[in-house]
Amino acid sequence: MSEDLEQLRSDVASTARMLASAGLVEAFGHVSARTPSGFLITSTSPLFEATADDVIRVESGVPTGGPTGATPLELPMHAAIYDARPDVGAICRGHPPYVVTWGVSSESLPLLHGLGGMAGRTVRTHPDIELVKTADAGDAVARTLGDDHSVLLASNGCLAVGADLLEASTRLWYLEERARVAIQVRSAGITPATIREYTWDRRLADSAPELVRAREWMRRSFAPDPE
Repeated sequence: MSEDLEQLRSDVASTARMLASAGLVEAFGHVSARTPSGFLITSTSPLFEATADDVIRVESGVPTGGPTGATPLELPMHAAIYDARPDVGAICRGHPPYVVTWGVSSESLPLLHGLGGMAGRTVRTHPDIELVKTADAGDAVARTLGDDHSVLLASNGCLAVGADLLEASTRLWYLEERARVAIQVRSAGITPATIREYTWDRRLADSAPELVRAREWMRRSFAPDPE
């Protein structure tokens, strides 16, 4: 494996540990990053102690290297998203607590505050509660995601995508914050303000520069020590 791919393996493992430190994954979840001919993905080993040796290389949909028998069941979901979205360089799949709570609802996750827009203007819920273990199921998730930055998986957590690992993990953080705000607003009996679409358009125009600052905050707050 080239030096660049070896570094990317370390970066995937580091991102996995960062998600665990941030409380965005539990025993389940995975991190992947695109390579020139496939992608790298974390194994089923605990993410809080992931190392480069726990990262599996996938070529033409076939896993190679990494721990034997530790390939995530939902590998086809990552493969389908990379196939459908050439702009996606990384995927972070997790089970943050407020997203998990909202994910049992049939309602779409609303956008109630500006920073929630870093998870994307629209966040859809993929309706199938089964694990995404087949190519057809992966294609279905990719269609639900569409051109968005994140998607809820009904009763089964969520994922966020980005151009790179830090972007995907940052968007996952703000997806969880968006769900937390929605649940706390509802629990407190607060009536959300009615905000017109064109007003949201102006507010979300600032999401790109906000994401730059948020990425750096995410890195400084949760990045683990080097392996």
